[in-house]
Amino acid sequence: MTSSCASNRPAGPVKALPGQSLLASALRAGVLLPNSCRNGTCRTCLCQLRSGEVRYSVEWPGVSREEKAEGWILPCVAQPLSDVVLQVPHARRAG
Repeated sequence: MTSSCASNRPAGPVKALPGQSLLASALRAGVLLPNSCRNGTCRTCLCQLRSGEVRYSVEWPGVSREEKAEGWILPCVAQPLSDVVLQVPHARRAG
């Protein structure tokens, strides 16, 4: 399964391993996403899901019902169920 992280400059496709969060997949591929806690509470990684589906590894991530309805997700605890495209304003390639 692949996930693509989009920003002002697209980061390109990132292969997500089964059971791995979108954040972990991006970091492993050299795409730097804003992050801090990695457990769904700080909201540093909050970004928009433009397409695709995710599931959460925690029962209630720190996203309100309204934010979820608008497509906001926390990639630190989100795992892709399909190919996904994220809008991450501060994403960048390492290096």
